[in-house]
Amino acid sequence: MDFEPFIRDIEDFPKPGVVFKDITPLLKDYQVLLKASDALCNMVADHAIDKVVGVDSRGFIFAPLIASRLQAGFVPVRKKGKLPFDTVSASYELEYGTDSLEIHTDAIMKGEKVLVHDDVLATGGTAKAVCELVEKLGGEVVQCNFLIHLTFLNGAQKLNGRKISTLLEY
Repeated sequence: MDFEPFIRDIEDFPKPGVVFKDITPLLKDYQVLLKASDALCNMVADHAIDKVVGVDSRGFIFAPLIASRLQAGFVPVRKKGKLPFDTVSASYELEYGTDSLEIHTDAIMKGEKVLVHDDVLATGGTAKAVCELVEKLGGEVVQCNFLIHLTFLNGAQKLNGRKISTLLEY
């Protein structure tokens, strides 16, 4: 299925000069949402997955759906200070500074096969930090899935050759 008609461009959001890829039109149509979920699961069908890591916040939309379909656990990675239990953190670069993400220390066990999912791969800093968190806990990142890959921002280079799958590329 062609998902591109369900992605809306929002000019100058969140700041002037940025064209934001809005996925809410895709989400509001349950048939398209189901087909996108199927497609995201099919991209990893040849791997046994123990955990699906969803990245705060839009990664939380598809990651639990994918996890349940793959019969895997779901693990949220959140911005600093949002998780209630013991955490480990990883920092990443933003165009205007740094930020950090956290994961519970008991979220992933050594040797578990992990799928990382987020809505968009842009500059790659967030995805790289999430992969580092998974590996700090002893997990193996099998693949990184994204709904959208903004190829012109070269984010895949930060993922150091990890397998990447996306539904759409711009």
